[in-house]
Amino acid sequence: PNVYCYAANNPSESILAKRRGYGTLVSYNVPPYGRAGLYLELANLKDLVDEYRTGASRDQDLRYSIWSYCLRCGIHSDVPLLYQVDGVEFSVSEADLPTGLSVEAFDSWLRTLSDYLVEVQDRLFSSGLHTLGSAPTDDELLSYLQAYFGDSLNERDCRKVIESRRLKTHANTVDMSSFWEGVKDFASKFLRFDFQGASSEETYESGRNETLFDEAKSIVSLLSRNTEEIDSVLTALDGGYVRPAPGGDLLRDGTAVLPTGRNIHALDPYRMPSASAWAKGQRIAEETIRQHLLANDGQYPETVAVTLWGLDTIKTRGESISIALALVGARPVKEGTGRIVRYDLIPLEELGRPRIDVLASLSGIFRDSFANVVDLLDDMFERCVAVNEPLDMNFVKKHAQELELDGVERPAARLFSNPPGDYGSMVNEVVGSGDWDEEDSLGETWKGRNLFAYGRNEGGGIIGTSRPEVLDKLLASTERIVQEVDSVEYGLTDIQEYYANTGALKKAAENRKPMDGKTNKRKKVALSVVEAFGGGSQNDDDSQPPPVRDVEDVLRLE
Repeated sequence: PNVYCYAANNPSESILAKRRGYGTLVSYNVPPYGRAGLYLELANLKDLVDEYRTGASRDQDLRYSIWSYCLRCGIHSDVPLLYQVDGVEFSVSEADLPTGLSVEAFDSWLRTLSDYLVEVQDRLFSSGLHTLGSAPTDDELLSYLQAYFGDSLNERDCRKVIESRRLKTHANTVDMSSFWEGVKDFASKFLRFDFQGASSEETYESGRNETLFDEAKSIVSLLSRNTEEIDSVLTALDGGYVRPAPGGDLLRDGTAVLPTGRNIHALDPYRMPSASAWAKGQRIAEETIRQHLLANDGQYPETVAVTLWGLDTIKTRGESISIALALVGARPVKEGTGRIVRYDLIPLEELGRPRIDVLASLSGIFRDSFANVVDLLDDMFERCVAVNEPLDMNFVKKHAQELELDGVERPAARLFSNPPGDYGSMVNEVVGSGDWDEEDSLGETWKGRNLFAYGRNEGGGIIGTSRPEVLDKLLASTERIVQEVDSVEYGLTDIQEYYANTGALKKAAENRKPMDGKTNKRKKVALSVVEAFGGGSQNDDDSQPPPVRDVEDVLRLE
């Protein structure tokens, strides 16, 4: 038997074992979550900020103390203190606060600083390791619930849910009528709500809380079944049947991915992007464009590179695909069975902006697992080049025509990856061996490994053709890169894929930028990081702006 134990939240890689080796997968749970918290100077700074904001003391000395701590911590780089002199805005960097800084301006900045410290304090990360077949402790259950519900369910309520589960389990093992009566009394008090005289708002809130409690109880119950991981391994080794379940992340996908110890599967590639992924992808693309316009005097980017990786595509149900479609100005079209058969161009009158060209950087797993999506995207780019639209409103057509004038074949190719049947940019291997002198060479290593264009017009499926001239053109016009991070388990600095692929792509694009005569450096290419994770019960909150940040901001948070 071929039994493959794999993390439940990484179906894209585990599916390869099933496809290539006919393996039976047995999923295991992810480690519990922790909060970053504040320490040393940051903790002291937050105490000072809280003291100032509560009004206990708001004198000049306290303002100077807060600013002094900010300088020592380097927080002034993350949350700059701005003030105006004669209509010109300045950023404070000196040890002394400027005399022209008003109390109102300082207070406004302090509110932003306070929010930022709370964000740093509450940032999730993966805490420790999971032991195969072990049930979580009460503290670990609490970490899962707090990460999942966020502010929707407070710590006290989470502990009540865990305690009620523990008492119920204990009651099932000892036959004491008085003990059981106590449990029932606890449960009745816990769930009882007197609707007599309650307002509609109170009634709604009670129903909402009961729903959250039920969901929390379900999560605790399912997590307690982690012991089935070992049971499933033994069942598989004995030639038995291991029950199937979708792979995914509790924080993104909810309780459907529990319990673990299951023969996990991914999703139907002919239904990507999903409706929710399409809605989120559009909002992410709009926010990315908005931030770029703000940083570039209202100028649209001509080309944006979008990374398409197998894992985040499966976990987000195709958000990165949706981002690429929304940037170009296209949308998925379904047939009667619900399968997506085409990506149609949105009319310019409806789009209201230029079509932005997209360099799609495909991982080897995405290329192999979603060949149908690759073909549909390639067909969409071909139609985008052929459509009758002005060049200043269609950057895809503009760049394709420039390539065509240079005699380049297939100027509409936009989907690039490693050679057929091969994987990885080799940048990590080069860095590991020390066989490099300058950063520029790492960008060229990436480029040399991603010359192959894929899609329906390249033969379809996983057949690719080397198109170095097209890739060069797209890299030269790339002004921004979009990268999704799909899990709190690892950040940009935790695994090599981010620097070996996205970082090297950024360097390859910058290598093709003109030199700035003043700085003697090449123009930087912006990198937008989309943190595509969050509390499961809060994932569908469209009132909040999409989590799109510049890479420098994310690195400082990490």
